[in-house]
Amino acid sequence: MVYLAEHPALAALEVRVHLDLPLELIPDDYVLMRITVPEAPFDSFDAPPNTAKYGDAWLSEARGPALRVPSVLVPHAWNILLNPRHPDAAQSFVSEVELFRFDPRLWQPLAGEEAKA
Repeated sequence: MVYLAEHPALAALEVRVHLDLPLELIPDDYVLMRITVPEAPFDSFDAPPNTAKYGDAWLSEARGPALRVPSVLVPHAWNILLNPRHPDAAQSFVSEVELFRFDPRLWQPLAGEEAKA
């Protein structure tokens, strides 16, 4: 499974939330990639009761090359799950790569949090 975001800002937030590392351990060669996916319409859902179960079934049944899922972090934002085992996923490719630096402010404590530590 390849985990993508529809917008670079969401991709950065997803990394920040899921990669629990101090800023100094984030690699200097982090990149932002634009992935072009097949023209076929994406499967999509608006958060069924059991999202993980739905995603597992979608993956195991190879329903499509890409699944558009709502972000848990940001309302009205979407992530894309790309199934590299689906035959149509072979049409996907990296169309752009650029160096990406995280803004250090994403690692700063919130106002008032330093006093609590």
